[in-house]
Amino acid sequence: MTVDLVVRNCTVVTPAGRTPDAGVAVEDGTIVAVGRSDRLPDADRVVDGEGRVLVPGIVDCHIHNREPGLEYKEDWESATRAAAAGGLTTVVGMPNTDPVIDSADRLELKYDRGEAAAHVDFQSYAVVTSENLDEIPALSDAGVLGYKVFLGSTVGDVPPPSDGEILEAMERIRETGKRLGFHEENGEIIDYYTEKFKEESRNDPIDHSHSRPVIAEQEAVERMITFAEETGAKIHMFHVSSGSAAEAVARGKDRGVDVTAETTPHYLWFTEDVMREKGNPARIQPPIRDADERERLWEVGIEGGAIDCFATDHAPHTPEEKKVDDPFGNTWDATSGFVGLETEVPVMLSFVNEGRFTLEEWVRRHSMRPAQVWGMYPQKGSLQVGTDADFTIVDPDEEWTLEDSSALHSKNCVTPFVGESFTGKAVATVVRGEVVYEDGDVVGESGYGTRVEVDDDSAT
Repeated sequence: MTVDLVVRNCTVVTPAGRTPDAGVAVEDGTIVAVGRSDRLPDADRVVDGEGRVLVPGIVDCHIHNREPGLEYKEDWESATRAAAAGGLTTVVGMPNTDPVIDSADRLELKYDRGEAAAHVDFQSYAVVTSENLDEIPALSDAGVLGYKVFLGSTVGDVPPPSDGEILEAMERIRETGKRLGFHEENGEIIDYYTEKFKEESRNDPIDHSHSRPVIAEQEAVERMITFAEETGAKIHMFHVSSGSAAEAVARGKDRGVDVTAETTPHYLWFTEDVMREKGNPARIQPPIRDADERERLWEVGIEGGAIDCFATDHAPHTPEEKKVDDPFGNTWDATSGFVGLETEVPVMLSFVNEGRFTLEEWVRRHSMRPAQVWGMYPQKGSLQVGTDADFTIVDPDEEWTLEDSSALHSKNCVTPFVGESFTGKAVATVVRGEVVYEDGDVVGESGYGTRVEVDDDSAT
C-alpha cells in the first residue's frame, strides 16, 4: 500500500501520552495510520520529522480576522496565513465585523469569503443582540459554530442585550444544542470608570487597565453562570484574564453548570507592568492583570482545571490605531487588541520548557478541548484514524527572540511580544494532508482552507 503522505521520525504527543520514533500516514486528506515509523506504509511524499514533536493540529477558537468590512486591519487570507505560520490548523472568527455577523445571510458571506481565501480550516460565531433573537434558529441551520454576546463595551461597539433578552437567548440557543460565549465584562462598571478617569485626566495606559477592574469581569461571569443554571444553556467564557474570574468559573463547574472557559498567552505571560513598560501596544480588553491575579489564574485556571482552552483573541489594528509612535500618550485615543497567532505556540512551549505544564496538558487545552467544546471533535483536535489529517510539528527546544514584528504574517503586526524570548516553535503545519507551512515559509495556497462542519451533539 502506498499513501499520499507519511511523516516519520517524530515523537507523537496526544493528551493520552507520547510515542517516540513515530509518525502519521495520510490518504485523501484523512489519517489512515498512526504509529511507529517502521510500521507506516510507503508514501508518495515522506517527511522526516528529524526527532521533533508531532501533535494534533492546534485549534484557536478566538480570532478577529476582521472580514467583512475591516479588511484594512486583517482579512481571512492574512489571518490564516499567520495561523499557518504559527502552527494553527483551525481558527474561528469573531462576529464584530462590519457588518456584524447577526443573520444567516451575513454568516454565509463570512463563510464565502473564507472559502475563497483561507489557508487553514475555519469557522465563525454569530453575535446575539437585542435585534436578532429571532435569527438564532436560522443561524444554527446555516452552520454557525456558536454564539457570542458582548456584555461590555469593546471594539466595534456592539451593544449588549438586556438581561431578560440574554435569558431568552439562552433558552433559544439551548434548543439548537450550540454554546453561547461571552465577552464577560460588566458594561455599567467599565463605562462608569472610563468616564470618571477621563474627567480626572487619568490618561496613561495603565489607567485604561484600571478602568476595567477585575470585579467587572468576575461579576459578569457569576451572572451568566446563574442565568445558565436557570436555563440549562451551555455557555463559554472567552479570554478569562484573572484568577478571580477563574474562581467564579470553578464555582459554576462545581454546581454542575455547563460552563467552559479559555485564557490567552498574554494573560499567563505578562502582568499589568507591561502597560508601564510598553504602553498602548499592550492595551487589550479585558486588560492584563496584576501579578497576584495572574498567579491565581495559574493556580485555579491551569493547575486547578477551571480553564478548558487556550486561544489568542488575535486582534490586529494599524500602528496608527495602536499609537505605536506615541506608546505612552493619551490611552483613550488608542485601540485595544493585538496580534497573537504566531506567538501562541512559542509561549505555550516556553511554559512547557519551564515545567508549568506538560506537552500532553498543552495539547489537551490547545487542540482537543477547544474542538470538543465547540463540536468539532474528533474531526479536529485528534489524531484518530479516519479524521482530518491536521497536525503540527514543533521544535520544543529552539530558542529565539521576536526581534521585529515585521517578521509576522498578518496585515498589521503590533504586539507586546516584540522583544520577548521563547523556547519552542512550530516548524510545519499540515491541514487535511497538505503541508501549508514548512521551512519558515507559508507554502499552502490561499483558498485551500474550508469551513468546518459542526456536530452539536458532540460539543462538551
